[in-house]
Amino acid sequence: MECATTATTPWERVRQRLREEIGEEKFTSWFARMDLDKLTADAVQLSVPTRFLKSWIQENYLPRIADIWAEESGTKRRVDLAVRNAFARPVALKANTVREVVTERTDMHSGDTRQQPARTSDGRSTDARGADGRGSDARAVEPRAAAAALSDAAAGDVASGSPLDARLTFETFVVGKSNSLAFAAAKQVAESAPGSAPVFNPLYLHAAVGLGKTHLLQAIARAGAVGGRRTTYLTAERFMYGFVAALKTHSAIAFKDALRTIDTLVIDDLQFLKGNNLQQEFCHTLNALLDGGRQVVVAADCLPGELEHLDERVRSRLAGGLVVELAALEEDLRLEILKARYQTLTEQHPGFAVPAPVLEFLARSVGQSGRDLDGALNKLLAFNQLTGEPVTLEMAENAVKDLIRPTDPKRVRVDDILRVVAKHYNVSRADLLSQRRTATVVKPRQIAMYLAKTLTLRSLPEIGRRFGGRDHTTVLHAVRKIDGLVNADRALAEEIEVLKRLALEA
Repeated sequence: MECATTATTPWERVRQRLREEIGEEKFTSWFARMDLDKLTADAVQLSVPTRFLKSWIQENYLPRIADIWAEESGTKRRVDLAVRNAFARPVALKANTVREVVTERTDMHSGDTRQQPARTSDGRSTDARGADGRGSDARAVEPRAAAAALSDAAAGDVASGSPLDARLTFETFVVGKSNSLAFAAAKQVAESAPGSAPVFNPLYLHAAVGLGKTHLLQAIARAGAVGGRRTTYLTAERFMYGFVAALKTHSAIAFKDALRTIDTLVIDDLQFLKGNNLQQEFCHTLNALLDGGRQVVVAADCLPGELEHLDERVRSRLAGGLVVELAALEEDLRLEILKARYQTLTEQHPGFAVPAPVLEFLARSVGQSGRDLDGALNKLLAFNQLTGEPVTLEMAENAVKDLIRPTDPKRVRVDDILRVVAKHYNVSRADLLSQRRTATVVKPRQIAMYLAKTLTLRSLPEIGRRFGGRDHTTVLHAVRKIDGLVNADRALAEEIEVLKRLALEA
């Protein structure tokens, strides 16, 4: 994780502005691996590890990056984006298997790369040059995985799954009261024998950002593959990209068949799945797997019923399995996570020492998620290395003062806010989520968005998705407008306070 130090260079400030504008999850997905390679008098040269990331950023964000750079640096420069070579370390599987040659595969969600087996039409291994299974870049894989290979490279590329982070295993997951049920369910699913009936189907995990959803899903995928189950881990964005690529290359049938013949399908960040055709295909895939007795594991940032953009049939099937929440981290668990992360940092930086009272202070005062705790430790590391000052309680209090949370607020759901606002203003929930722009609907909708930003930890893009798939700029406009009205209209301010109390009590 990137150091959470105060942004001092123009590039650091550009990254921070992007993170604030689009939210932590989207920033991590698209921009975490974008680096500043070179700065010249007339150009800013950036790089990303994959061609897909380059294409997506160029189409959607390059002009915005150039504008932010000009604002933060005071100098207008051309922004160039290139692809750098970055290969992820392949994951070793069982040794008593056939060897297959691998070709490069790119992941759209994390910006990482992995290796994927390629085969000739008769099932033999072949490398990127077409040689018959004699390339030197080979690794051991399960023989059954060959059955899922697609004839088309684009479809097979995605159907074989997104890359797995080697650090995200069951052994490295820190268990506490808030996540013990999710951990136990995930491990039981992962350790089920090949060919056995699913235990919990589907298993649906939901939580706010940074509480361990992706960690558990990748642990399931890794353990399943090692145990002999044909397991595919996909982010929702990767699923979308794969389906669109399959349509373009006329291999949609192969793409569908490959997904429906695996043993375990693991889908992450389902809240990002958009588009009627994509949702319909996911619905068909989900039904085919569940009806065929195959395991499905899904993670999202909310309950199945709160995925407003998904078809009611999909939400119903997801809710019909085991739905488990990973709750906010309790203080004891935060301390254990800090100890584990600190141990890792000391292995990488032998001179870095954090006294036990400082770790206890961080666990008590910082963060709502594991990522917040990572940021706090990284900030201490940066202060220690850049200033040479030893880590003390006084130094830590000063270094992480901007990360300290005043209190642990009650977790309010957007659903509760929608219900309270709809009842108060005598409008329906459907009205609040609709595109209607009459005065009787617009003002309650803006107030609901304002309350969602004020009372929940959700980012502007997340709130926009919950309000009928709106853009984050719409939410920002609503928040600013109601904030201005509250300051000028005492009656409205009192009304907002009443709605806050009702939402907190819901």
